[in-house]
Amino acid sequence: MTWLDVEIVLVSLAAMLSPTTLTFSVLALVLGERPLRTGFWFYLGAFGATIGIGVVAAFVLGDAAASHTPSSPKTWVAVLDIVFAAALLVLAVRLLRSPPKPEQEASAIARMSKLASSPAVAVLGAGATLANPGAFIPIALKNISELDPSAAQYVVDWLFFAIVSTLPLAIAIVLLLVARDWAMRVLERARDWLLRHAQTVAAVIVVLLALVLLRNGISGLRS
Repeated sequence: MTWLDVEIVLVSLAAMLSPTTLTFSVLALVLGERPLRTGFWFYLGAFGATIGIGVVAAFVLGDAAASHTPSSPKTWVAVLDIVFAAALLVLAVRLLRSPPKPEQEASAIARMSKLASSPAVAVLGAGATLANPGAFIPIALKNISELDPSAAQYVVDWLFFAIVSTLPLAIAIVLLLVARDWAMRVLERARDWLLRHAQTVAAVIVVLLALVLLRNGISGLRS
């Protein structure tokens, strides 16, 4: 496994554990009378938006970040890695130093409570905006472009990122299909836990990703 492989795994995990994504995903399921309906459209919005961005990027970015010598990335890519690393470290500090505020929690609950009874198209749009991988998408696109993938490999890599980044919501929907009452109890407990600890867990993964990006960036500039 190369450093680029480690990077794509970490950026996928960081996107998956994003406190905002996790919190809104869980709230979408536990606050409505029809959690499967809400969860399905919310997931479809998030997954569809992520896939759509990947399709556009395949034509716009392609293999622009690939280097003829994978161990020595292009200079602009190395600089971008360092910029991304710095931004992620700032994000990690903010996650650790800014615990969730009661008013923010109340606002999120109120927003998702209203959404749970909204038309399907509204839930779809909310999933696309609230549960997509967000700021981690540019890092994933850069990483996959560096791998100089074939069309098939690009599809596989982007599907991996899209699936992993939205995996908690997909698992929750499956659990609701298999054992709804048990799944709802688990989700209720998960909501309380996420409101207290999600930022700390996310910060750890973000720091690891930042360190890998920093290592790759410095290595590229020195080579």
